[in-house]
Amino acid sequence: MVIKPKVRGFICTNAHPVGCAKSVENQIAYVKSKNVADKAALAGPKNVLVIGSSTGYGLASRITSAFGFGAKTLGICFEKEPSERKTGTAGWYNTAAFHDQAKAQGLYAETLNGDAFSDEMKHAAIKKIKDDLGQVDLVIYSLASPRRTDPDTGEVFKSTLKPVGQAYTTKTYDTDKDKVHEITLEPANQEEIDNTVKVMGGEDWERWLFMLGEAGVLADEAKTTAYTYIGKELTWPIYGQATIGLAKEDLDRAAASIIEKLKDKKVSANVSSLKALVTQASSAIPVMPLYISLIYKVMKEEGTHEGCIEQIEGLFTERLYAQNPPVDDMNRYHMEEKETNDGTQAKIKSLWDQVTQENFHDLSDYAGYHQEFLNLFGFEIQGVDYEADVNPIVNWS
Repeated sequence: MVIKPKVRGFICTNAHPVGCAKSVENQIAYVKSKNVADKAALAGPKNVLVIGSSTGYGLASRITSAFGFGAKTLGICFEKEPSERKTGTAGWYNTAAFHDQAKAQGLYAETLNGDAFSDEMKHAAIKKIKDDLGQVDLVIYSLASPRRTDPDTGEVFKSTLKPVGQAYTTKTYDTDKDKVHEITLEPANQEEIDNTVKVMGGEDWERWLFMLGEAGVLADEAKTTAYTYIGKELTWPIYGQATIGLAKEDLDRAAASIIEKLKDKKVSANVSSLKALVTQASSAIPVMPLYISLIYKVMKEEGTHEGCIEQIEGLFTERLYAQNPPVDDMNRYHMEEKETNDGTQAKIKSLWDQVTQENFHDLSDYAGYHQEFLNLFGFEIQGVDYEADVNPIVNWS
């Protein structure tokens, strides 16, 4: 079939297998070009578990581990396989492409597809590690989900994207209607806050590390990191100081808990704050499409724009595997300084104050935003023939 993007609201309901494969290939080429292992001051990871491995920062982490350091990688994801009439998800095709590239280079790559929040998946991962790897020395936690089933009670919790304390009125951009407009978001109640922390906080990260530790599959001095976005003034009311921000703050609590619980193994746990990018998750958050379109404009003009793979390559070489890497007072790594420094933020704030429906496309880089959005699903990737007949059925090898 000839596959064209089917965009509905802030999601694309299909994906292009050849485009996804080309995207993975491009990220691998970038990592190889950086001579990652030579840049890191210490030996890199050898056996890596990536929880949330099929898209975005999680996929970039898997690529950096494997093709930067030659690590064996076990991925955990939740993706839909294709059929003759319907494409698979982008994460399905990304994972298939990663497997193909890894096997071509003789690198171990296995992936478990299912609910990472479940204990069944944790037990399956532990068994796979015991059988194939023995132990893992790096655990990346990069999950993004709107709901989570508590493995102890079976209760389903749903996250909410709302401000905390009081209603918030701000500008936003409706990608479906191509419209800049004001939006008022009512504050979350306590139940909504608690549920969001339950889904997006650190509880599941803790559970993974505790179960891995108890099973004996965590190496001594293993590292683990969970990804977050903190942002600055323009995004704080809907991100940092909102339900999602409180959930992300819970990651700090979880990191300290992991270090304490696994102190005998000297496990290090850090939250890593990364820059704002177009992802399937960020596209759904009010304000973020407008904000990201503006930061892309400013950062591309400054020559500081980075995508997922550039951010993660830097995280590995400048933080995770560097000697005496800088951390803040909450023991977090920061890779978003090129976005959040005062000078860049002042330029973004100036554009934010000026932007209207009439001048939005002149003041922003929405074209770049939209292209990166389509890139997530394998579309508009340079070098791919989108008029060609493509078999949507691609299997993991």
